[in-house]
Amino acid sequence: MGAGFLIDTNVLIDAQTKKLHESGLSYVAGIINNDFTVSFVSYIEFLGYKFATPDMQQFIAMAQVIEINKSIIDVTITLRRSAPIQLPDAIIAATALVTGRALITRNVADFKHISELQLQ
Repeated sequence: MGAGFLIDTNVLIDAQTKKLHESGLSYVAGIINNDFTVSFVSYIEFLGYKFATPDMQQFIAMAQVIEINKSIIDVTITLRRSAPIQLPDAIIAATALVTGRALITRNVADFKHISELQLQ
């Protein structure tokens, strides 16, 4: 891939609520320190998390947010037609594919039908 990573909502929440193992937390922290990039969907989901704290709001404000565009929309439609995937996950996957990023997620099963998507 080479273009970096896109961090899924579940990883962000688990990192912020200390649900990741120390090695996982260290791995994610390294990525965030170098390239903190999320889909606009993850940004919305993270801020909509019912236990979001002011510290979590400050944390996500540092992220580079990839907005929706026609390319992401077109890939999302293709994914929804070809794989059993929920719309938010399809948008996140399409964002990773269009931008050439690997997706860091704890919900690998949600994306298993998308063979061209690199998961971490």
